[in-house]
Amino acid sequence: MRRENQSSVSEFLLLGLPIQPEEQGMYYALFLAMYLTTLLGNLLIILLIRLDSRLHTPMYFFLSHLALTDICFSSVTAPKMLMNMLMQTQSISYAGCICQEFFFLLFASVDSFLLTSMAYDRYVAICHPLHYTRMMRQSLCFLLVFVSWVLCSAVALLHTLLLVRLSFLRNNTIRHFFCDLSALLKLSSSDTTINQLAILIVGSVVITLPFICILVSYGHIGATILRRPSIKGICKALSTCGSHLSVVSLYYGGIIALYFVPSSNSTNDKDVIVSVLYTVVTPMLNPFIYSLRNRDMKGALRNILRRFFSMKDNFFIMDIISSQSSHVSFYL
Repeated sequence: MRRENQSSVSEFLLLGLPIQPEEQGMYYALFLAMYLTTLLGNLLIILLIRLDSRLHTPMYFFLSHLALTDICFSSVTAPKMLMNMLMQTQSISYAGCICQEFFFLLFASVDSFLLTSMAYDRYVAICHPLHYTRMMRQSLCFLLVFVSWVLCSAVALLHTLLLVRLSFLRNNTIRHFFCDLSALLKLSSSDTTINQLAILIVGSVVITLPFICILVSYGHIGATILRRPSIKGICKALSTCGSHLSVVSLYYGGIIALYFVPSSNSTNDKDVIVSVLYTVVTPMLNPFIYSLRNRDMKGALRNILRRFFSMKDNFFIMDIISSQSSHVSFYL
Protein backbone atom coordinates (compact mmCIF):
# COMPACT_ATOMS: atom_id res chain seq x y z
CA MET A 1 0.00 0.00 0.00
CA ARG A 2 1.10 3.55 -0.61
CA ARG A 3 2.23 5.87 2.19
CA GLU A 4 -0.91 8.04 1.71
CA ASN A 5 -3.11 5.09 2.64
CA GLN A 6 -0.93 4.09 5.56
CA SER A 7 -0.74 7.49 7.24
CA SER A 8 -2.81 10.60 6.68
CA VAL A 9 -0.42 12.88 8.59
CA SER A 10 2.54 14.64 6.99
CA GLU A 11 3.84 15.98 10.30
CA PHE A 12 3.50 15.62 14.05
CA LEU A 13 3.17 18.28 16.72
CA LEU A 14 5.53 18.00 19.69
CA LEU A 15 4.02 19.61 22.78
CA GLY A 16 7.49 19.82 24.32
CA LEU A 17 8.33 20.32 27.98
CA PRO A 18 5.67 21.11 30.59
CA ILE A 19 6.90 24.66 31.26
CA GLN A 20 5.24 28.05 31.11
CA PRO A 21 5.76 30.27 28.01
CA GLU A 22 7.37 33.02 30.07
CA GLU A 23 9.98 30.50 31.30
CA GLN A 24 11.00 29.34 27.81
CA GLY A 25 14.01 31.66 27.62
CA MET A 26 15.47 30.53 30.94
CA TYR A 27 15.03 26.83 30.15
CA TYR A 28 16.40 27.32 26.64
CA ALA A 29 19.63 28.78 28.05
CA LEU A 30 19.83 25.98 30.63
CA PHE A 31 19.39 23.14 28.15
CA LEU A 32 21.69 24.76 25.61
CA ALA A 33 24.42 24.95 28.26
CA MET A 34 23.79 21.32 29.23
CA TYR A 35 23.95 20.16 25.61
CA LEU A 36 27.18 22.04 24.92
CA THR A 37 28.65 20.60 28.12
CA THR A 38 27.69 17.13 26.91
CA LEU A 39 29.43 17.67 23.59
CA LEU A 40 32.60 19.21 25.05
CA GLY A 41 32.85 16.77 27.98
CA ASN A 42 32.51 13.63 25.89
CA LEU A 43 34.77 15.00 23.17
CA LEU A 44 37.38 15.67 25.87
CA ILE A 45 37.17 12.03 27.01
CA ILE A 46 37.67 10.81 23.43
CA LEU A 47 40.60 13.21 22.97
CA LEU A 48 42.31 12.19 26.22
CA ILE A 49 42.00 8.49 25.41
CA ARG A 50 43.31 9.11 21.91
CA LEU A 51 46.34 11.17 22.97
CA ASP A 52 47.45 9.34 26.14
CA SER A 53 49.00 5.95 25.35
CA ARG A 54 48.46 4.79 28.94
CA LEU A 55 44.71 4.84 28.29
CA HIS A 56 44.94 2.47 25.32
CA THR A 57 43.35 -0.36 27.30
CA PRO A 58 40.06 -2.29 26.85
CA MET A 59 38.29 -0.29 29.56
CA TYR A 60 39.05 3.06 27.93
CA PHE A 61 38.41 1.65 24.47
CA PHE A 62 34.84 0.92 25.56
CA LEU A 63 34.67 4.29 27.34
CA SER A 64 35.61 6.16 24.16
CA HIS A 65 32.79 4.43 22.30
CA LEU A 66 30.42 5.18 25.17
CA ALA A 67 31.37 8.86 24.99
CA LEU A 68 30.77 8.89 21.22
CA THR A 69 27.41 7.18 21.69
CA ASP A 70 26.40 9.70 24.37
CA ILE A 71 27.17 12.57 21.99
CA CYS A 72 25.00 10.98 19.30
CA PHE A 73 22.28 9.99 21.77
CA SER A 74 21.92 13.52 23.13
CA SER A 75 22.12 15.00 19.62
CA VAL A 76 19.10 12.98 18.50
CA THR A 77 16.69 14.92 20.72
CA ALA A 78 18.35 18.04 22.16
CA PRO A 79 18.88 20.13 18.96
CA LYS A 80 15.25 19.70 17.84
CA MET A 81 14.00 20.50 21.33
CA LEU A 82 16.16 23.63 21.49
CA MET A 83 15.09 24.74 18.03
CA ASN A 84 11.40 24.35 18.90
CA MET A 85 11.90 26.33 22.10
CA LEU A 86 13.75 29.09 20.25
CA MET A 87 11.46 29.34 17.21
CA GLN A 88 8.26 28.72 19.20
CA THR A 89 7.31 25.91 16.81
CA GLN A 90 6.06 22.41 17.54
CA SER A 91 6.04 20.62 14.21
CA ILE A 92 8.26 17.80 13.01
CA SER A 93 7.84 16.07 9.66
CA TYR A 94 6.68 12.47 9.44
CA ALA A 95 10.03 11.38 7.98
CA GLY A 96 11.94 13.39 10.59
CA CYS A 97 9.92 11.79 13.38
CA ILE A 98 10.58 8.28 12.11
CA CYS A 99 14.31 9.01 11.75
CA GLN A 100 14.45 10.45 15.26
CA GLU A 101 12.75 7.36 16.66
CA PHE A 102 15.20 5.05 14.81
CA PHE A 103 18.36 6.79 16.01
CA PHE A 104 17.03 7.19 19.55
CA LEU A 105 16.48 3.42 19.81
CA LEU A 106 19.84 2.73 18.16
CA PHE A 107 22.01 4.81 20.48
CA ALA A 108 20.03 3.91 23.61
CA SER A 109 20.55 0.20 22.82
CA VAL A 110 24.26 0.64 22.04
CA ASP A 111 24.70 2.34 25.43
CA SER A 112 23.26 -0.73 27.11
CA PHE A 113 25.64 -3.13 25.35
CA LEU A 114 28.69 -0.94 25.93
CA LEU A 115 27.95 -0.75 29.65
CA THR A 116 27.68 -4.54 29.68
CA SER A 117 31.03 -4.90 27.90
CA MET A 118 32.61 -2.56 30.44
CA ALA A 119 31.15 -4.62 33.29
CA TYR A 120 32.66 -7.77 31.79
CA ASP A 121 36.01 -5.99 31.50
CA ARG A 122 35.88 -5.08 35.20
CA TYR A 123 34.90 -8.66 36.05
CA VAL A 124 37.93 -10.07 34.23
CA ALA A 125 40.27 -7.44 35.71
CA ILE A 126 39.27 -8.22 39.31
CA CYS A 127 38.31 -11.90 39.22
CA HIS A 128 40.92 -13.13 36.69
CA PRO A 129 43.77 -10.58 36.83
CA LEU A 130 46.45 -13.07 35.73
CA HIS A 131 44.53 -13.91 32.56
CA TYR A 132 43.33 -10.39 31.81
CA THR A 133 45.60 -9.81 28.79
CA ARG A 134 44.61 -13.11 27.20
CA MET A 135 40.89 -12.84 27.92
CA MET A 136 40.48 -9.16 26.98
CA ARG A 137 42.51 -9.27 23.79
CA GLN A 138 42.08 -6.52 21.21
CA SER A 139 40.16 -8.70 18.76
CA LEU A 140 37.53 -9.50 21.39
CA CYS A 141 37.06 -5.81 22.22
CA PHE A 142 36.55 -4.96 18.54
CA LEU A 143 34.14 -7.86 18.18
CA LEU A 144 32.04 -6.77 21.18
CA VAL A 145 31.72 -3.23 19.84
CA PHE A 146 30.99 -4.42 16.30
CA VAL A 147 28.30 -6.87 17.44
CA SER A 148 26.76 -4.15 19.64
CA TRP A 149 26.38 -1.75 16.71
CA VAL A 150 25.10 -4.39 14.28
CA LEU A 151 22.61 -5.94 16.69
CA CYS A 152 21.31 -2.57 17.90
CA SER A 153 20.94 -1.35 14.31
CA ALA A 154 18.83 -4.42 13.55
CA VAL A 155 16.69 -3.82 16.65
CA ALA A 156 16.10 -0.16 15.80
CA LEU A 157 15.31 -1.06 12.18
CA LEU A 158 12.81 -3.71 13.29
CA HIS A 159 10.89 -1.25 15.48
CA THR A 160 10.99 1.37 12.74
CA LEU A 161 9.65 -0.98 10.06
CA LEU A 162 6.84 -2.08 12.38
CA LEU A 163 6.07 1.57 13.09
CA VAL A 164 5.81 2.78 9.48
CA ARG A 165 3.13 0.19 8.74
CA LEU A 166 0.77 1.86 11.22
CA SER A 167 -1.86 4.46 10.38
CA PHE A 168 -2.17 7.81 12.17
CA LEU A 169 -5.65 9.10 11.39
CA ARG A 170 -7.10 10.49 14.59
CA ASN A 171 -4.42 12.66 16.15
CA ASN A 172 -0.91 13.92 15.36
CA THR A 173 -0.13 15.60 18.70
CA ILE A 174 2.69 13.94 20.65
CA ARG A 175 2.73 14.82 24.34
CA HIS A 176 6.51 14.76 24.42
CA PHE A 177 9.55 16.75 23.28
CA PHE A 178 10.70 14.04 20.84
CA CYS A 179 9.21 11.16 18.87
CA ASP A 180 9.12 8.51 21.58
CA LEU A 181 8.06 5.07 20.36
CA SER A 182 5.49 4.49 23.11
CA ALA A 183 3.96 7.93 22.49
CA LEU A 184 3.66 7.19 18.77
CA LEU A 185 1.98 3.85 19.40
CA LYS A 186 -0.65 5.58 21.55
CA LEU A 187 -1.50 7.86 18.62
CA SER A 188 -1.89 5.10 16.07
CA SER A 189 -5.34 4.10 14.85
CA SER A 190 -4.02 0.65 13.84
CA ASP A 191 -3.64 -2.50 15.86
CA THR A 192 -0.32 -2.24 17.73
CA THR A 193 -0.28 -5.76 19.18
CA ILE A 194 2.71 -6.82 17.07
CA ASN A 195 4.57 -3.64 18.03
CA GLN A 196 3.93 -4.20 21.73
CA LEU A 197 5.03 -7.84 21.41
CA ALA A 198 8.23 -6.75 19.65
CA ILE A 199 8.93 -4.23 22.41
CA LEU A 200 8.48 -6.93 25.03
CA ILE A 201 10.67 -9.53 23.32
CA VAL A 202 13.37 -7.25 21.90
CA GLY A 203 13.44 -5.13 25.06
CA SER A 204 14.26 -8.26 27.02
CA VAL A 205 17.25 -8.87 24.75
CA VAL A 206 18.50 -5.29 24.55
CA ILE A 207 17.79 -3.99 28.06
CA THR A 208 16.90 -6.78 30.50
CA LEU A 209 19.53 -9.34 29.46
CA PRO A 210 22.46 -6.85 29.51
CA PHE A 211 21.28 -5.58 32.90
CA ILE A 212 21.25 -9.14 34.25
CA CYS A 213 24.76 -9.67 32.86
CA ILE A 214 25.95 -6.52 34.65
CA LEU A 215 24.42 -7.71 37.92
CA VAL A 216 26.04 -11.14 37.53
CA SER A 217 29.42 -9.54 36.79
CA TYR A 218 29.28 -7.37 39.87
CA GLY A 219 28.00 -10.30 41.91
CA HIS A 220 31.17 -12.21 41.03
CA ILE A 221 33.26 -9.11 41.73
CA GLY A 222 31.67 -8.73 45.16
CA ALA A 223 32.18 -12.42 45.95
CA THR A 224 35.84 -12.22 44.91
CA ILE A 225 36.43 -9.21 47.15
CA LEU A 226 34.70 -10.85 50.12
CA ARG A 227 36.81 -14.01 49.77
CA ARG A 228 39.94 -11.91 50.30
CA PRO A 229 38.70 -8.94 52.33
CA SER A 230 41.16 -6.10 52.80
CA ILE A 231 40.91 -2.35 52.94
CA LYS A 232 43.36 -2.02 50.05
CA GLY A 233 41.43 -4.50 47.91
CA ILE A 234 38.10 -2.83 48.60
CA CYS A 235 39.50 0.62 47.81
CA LYS A 236 41.05 -0.66 44.58
CA ALA A 237 37.76 -2.28 43.54
CA LEU A 238 35.83 0.89 44.28
CA SER A 239 38.36 2.92 42.32
CA THR A 240 38.12 0.51 39.41
CA CYS A 241 34.34 0.05 39.38
CA GLY A 242 32.99 3.20 41.04
CA SER A 243 32.68 5.29 37.89
CA HIS A 244 31.08 2.49 35.90
CA LEU A 245 28.61 1.70 38.68
CA SER A 246 27.57 5.36 38.85
CA VAL A 247 26.92 5.48 35.10
CA VAL A 248 25.01 2.17 35.21
CA SER A 249 22.85 3.51 38.05
CA LEU A 250 22.01 6.67 36.09
CA TYR A 251 21.28 4.79 32.86
CA TYR A 252 19.12 1.97 34.22
CA GLY A 253 17.59 4.19 36.89
CA GLY A 254 16.19 6.38 34.10
CA ILE A 255 14.91 3.34 32.18
CA ILE A 256 13.20 1.87 35.25
CA ALA A 257 11.59 5.20 36.17
CA LEU A 258 10.46 5.76 32.58
CA TYR A 259 9.22 2.35 31.46
CA PHE A 260 8.65 0.20 34.55
CA VAL A 261 7.04 2.65 37.00
CA PRO A 262 3.40 3.10 35.97
CA SER A 263 2.09 6.62 35.35
CA SER A 264 -1.36 8.06 34.86
CA ASN A 265 -2.76 8.07 31.33
CA SER A 266 -4.13 11.58 31.84
CA THR A 267 -0.74 13.20 32.19
CA ASN A 268 2.69 12.51 30.78
CA ASP A 269 4.56 15.18 32.73
CA LYS A 270 6.47 12.60 34.74
CA ASP A 271 7.52 10.70 31.62
CA VAL A 272 8.67 13.91 29.93
CA ILE A 273 10.73 15.02 32.93
CA VAL A 274 12.35 11.60 33.36
CA SER A 275 13.09 11.54 29.62
CA VAL A 276 14.93 14.86 29.96
CA LEU A 277 17.05 13.36 32.74
CA TYR A 278 17.64 10.25 30.65
CA THR A 279 18.46 11.91 27.32
CA VAL A 280 20.08 15.22 28.35
CA VAL A 281 21.30 15.09 31.95
CA THR A 282 22.80 11.58 32.04
CA PRO A 283 25.04 12.02 28.93
CA MET A 284 26.22 15.32 30.43
CA LEU A 285 27.09 13.77 33.81
CA ASN A 286 29.05 10.81 32.43
CA PRO A 287 32.20 12.84 31.60
CA PHE A 288 32.17 14.41 35.07
CA ILE A 289 31.80 10.99 36.70
CA TYR A 290 34.72 9.51 34.78
CA SER A 291 36.85 12.64 35.19
CA LEU A 292 36.27 13.22 38.90
CA ARG A 293 36.31 9.58 40.04
CA ASN A 294 39.02 8.20 37.80
CA ARG A 295 42.67 8.82 38.60
CA ASP A 296 43.88 7.77 35.15
CA MET A 297 41.60 10.29 33.42
CA LYS A 298 42.65 13.07 35.80
CA GLY A 299 46.29 12.17 35.26
CA ALA A 300 45.84 12.20 31.48
CA LEU A 301 44.14 15.60 31.69
CA ARG A 302 46.99 17.01 33.80
CA ASN A 303 49.55 15.67 31.32
CA ILE A 304 47.73 17.20 28.36
CA LEU A 305 47.42 20.56 30.13
CA ARG A 306 51.06 20.46 31.19
CA ARG A 307 52.10 19.66 27.63
CA PHE A 308 49.90 22.44 26.27
CA PHE A 309 51.23 25.11 28.63
CA SER A 310 54.79 23.88 28.09
CA MET A 311 54.37 24.33 24.33
CA LYS A 312 52.83 27.75 24.93
CA ASP A 313 55.79 28.81 27.09
CA ASN A 314 58.23 27.54 24.45
CA PHE A 315 56.46 29.55 21.76
CA PHE A 316 56.57 32.61 24.02
CA ILE A 317 60.32 32.20 24.60
CA MET A 318 60.92 31.68 20.90
CA ASP A 319 58.98 34.87 20.13
CA ILE A 320 61.15 36.81 22.61
CA ILE A 321 64.35 35.39 21.12
CA SER A 322 63.25 36.15 17.57
CA SER A 323 62.25 39.69 18.52
CA GLN A 324 65.60 40.26 20.27
CA SER A 325 67.41 38.90 17.22
CA SER A 326 65.54 41.27 14.93
CA HIS A 327 66.52 44.23 17.16
CA VAL A 328 70.19 43.18 17.11
CA SER A 329 70.20 42.76 13.32
CA PHE A 330 68.57 46.19 12.98
CA TYR A 331 71.34 47.94 14.95
CA LEU A 332 74.01 45.97 13.11
